[in-house]
Amino acid sequence: MTDKLGIGDTFPDLQLNLVDGQDLTIPSDLNSPYKVILFYRGHW
Repeated sequence: MTDKLGIGDTFPDLQLNLVDGQDLTIPSDLNSPYKVILFYRGHW
């Protein structure tokens, strides 16, 4: 298990596979100084 992020910690690069077959690396592929990331698990 990894450690939790603390206040002021840098979010690590995380590569996601998108439903359209492309990849997205966050936070480096997001082009804004302000970022909010929401993970939605979808419908089971």
